[in-house]
Formats: sequence, C-alpha cells, structure tokens
Amino acid sequence: MDAAHAPDALAERGGTRPGGGRVQALERAIALLNAVSAGAPEGRPAAELAAECGLNRATAWRLLATLEHHALVERDPVGNRYTIGSAVSRLASTASVEGLIRRSHDVLERLCRTTGETANLAVARRLGLTYVDEVVPPAVLSARWLGRQVPIHATSAGKALLAWQTSGEVDALLSGPLAEYTDTTRTDRSALHAELAQVRARGYSVSVGELEPQLYGVAAPVLDAGDHPVAVVSVWGPRDRVPESRFAELGSQAQQAAREIRARLTPET
Repeated sequence: MDAAHAPDALAERGGTRPGGGRVQALERAIALLNAVSAGAPEGRPAAELAAECGLNRATAWRLLATLEHHALVERDPVGNRYTIGSAVSRLASTASVEGLIRRSHDVLERLCRTTGETANLAVARRLGLTYVDEVVPPAVLSARWLGRQVPIHATSAGKALLAWQTSGEVDALLSGPLAEYTDTTRTDRSALHAELAQVRARGYSVSVGELEPQLYGVAAPVLDAGDHPVAVVSVWGPRDRVPESRFAELGSQAQQAAREIRARLTPET
C-alpha cells in the first residue's frame, strides 16, 4: 500500500486519522444522521443524503443500513426514503437533563441578574412543558415554577417551542381541546398558528397573562444543529415589572442567552 493513501484506507476501515483522535466512519454516520433529521417529514433518499454529506453512494448505503439495523433511522421500503428512527426518540426521552442544566445554569444566572426578573429553562414533555431550572432575583418575591408542568399553548415558553415545529407537529402536540385559562389565552387554532409564524419571524415569543392574568413574559428557543428546539429560555414576572414595553428588550436578551446555550450544546464541526 502506498504510504500516501494509508490514512484514507485506515479511515475507510473505521480507524482514525493520525493525530485526529476521532473515528471518521462514526463522524460520517453522524453526518448522515444529522442530514436525515434535517429532512422533510417524508424522508430523504440515500443518494441525496450521500451527496449532502460528501460520501459515495456505496459508503452511504452501508452506513445507513447499519443505522437502520439499530433503529436510528427508518427506511420506507416503497420510496427508499430515510427518516429518524424510534431509537432516537427513545434515547432523547430517557436522557437526563442534568447535562443541559450544568451547561446553562450560569447563563440563566446572568440573564436574571441583567433583567432583574426570573429566568427559566424548560424542556418538552409528553403532556406539556416542564421547567427544569430557575433563577429568581434575591430581592423579589416570586412564585416558583421549577418542576412545574404547564400547557404549551398558554405560555411564552410553550409558544417558543411550538414556533419551530412543523404544522403537523404542532397539531400533534395540541391534539386535544385548547383550554382557556384567562381572557387572553389563545384557544383558536388558526389564530395560534398565525401567532407562531410571527414568533418565528421575530425570534422570540411573548405571553400577556395567558396562563395567569398578572404574569407576563418572553421566551426564546435553544436550537440544535438542525434548528429543532431542545429547550426554551424564558424571562417573566408580574405585569407591572414586565410590561409589553419591555418585551423587545427582554426578548433580545432571551435570544442571546439561548444562542449561548446552543453554542455550548452543539459541537464544532
């Protein structure tokens, strides 16, 4: 074997490039998995995935077959299109949020300090949204929401999560009747979809007393490498301290915090 080709041959067998410390075959499989996750709901063909990841078709086929064997991707036998498999959902649903909290807690502390209001981190759960971390200003009396599950359609955090989902995903998450908690709660689905489009264009969501009349707030999503929401950062407080005139300022700060958390969660390529 020519010495000049040895590194590529080693990588093709699943080894590592000298000094790289990373397994190229695994990186290729991860690139394919990311490409599948970024695709349309109906899936993507192997040839398209191979081209996007810079792989020849034979290599892509072998890697996709391995991912399919482990249920990380699923293949439609009719159209030969690949979608994310059930194992990914299972891993995500059982994963601990401790790592997320460790990486983001100091960001929440800074957000609370600069805004003077409560800062929360929330993640999606099957029946709603759950707050998993919270920082409250020391001199402020405030209700504690840590560990509390809330309806997705009636909070700024929930709407920030929904705005980065497809219409089908939104309808699935909101399959039941939309409960009305206050006079400002969105219960009309068409109006809610219209608001979600505005949220995505603006980059953050707002709540004007939609779960509790006196609580106002803003929220921004923490997006993964495929621009899917993995968590939500929110800032909220009583209406007299968080009036609508502060929404733009607080929304910008929530977005910045969400971007910083994303940078910590998303590895460099």
